[in-house]
Amino acid sequence: MTTTRIETSRLIPAPPAAIFALLCDPQGHVAIDATGMLQDATGDPVRQAGDSFAVHMDRESLGDLPEMGRYDVTVTIRDLEPDALISWTILGRVRPQIGHVYGYRLAEADGGTLVTSFYDWSDIHPDWRALDMFPVVSEDALRATLGILDRTVRRGYPRPAAG
Repeated sequence: MTTTRIETSRLIPAPPAAIFALLCDPQGHVAIDATGMLQDATGDPVRQAGDSFAVHMDRESLGDLPEMGRYDVTVTIRDLEPDALISWTILGRVRPQIGHVYGYRLAEADGGTLVTSFYDWSDIHPDWRALDMFPVVSEDALRATLGILDRTVRRGYPRPAAG
């Protein structure tokens, strides 16, 4: 059986609303990224499916395609259920578009919120599937991002001053 989805979970000692607020904020994605690819973001916090924001990337961090250099992608929210679920697809400069989905599920639990990070490439375009390069982001990176999310939320998620 071919794996086309990875998930990892962590109990974070914070209410779902605090975690969800960070996950809806474009800068929050940059703050918790364990891959090093997300360098900055532009846009307002998302409020519904269909909302989007730009992420300024640097693929050199993964060491797999450093020739891509710095580039921008558009994150488009696919699912958004307040304090429970956020998922998104990524539109970049590559054609055809890849079609992979990233996201988080949140569930209240004793001691905080059980946060599950997932990455699903089951519906990627056939041209990309033929390259056999997925997952782009490993389970270890998802797990590390959850650790950074835990630390970031516990510290109060400081946002950089505007301007």
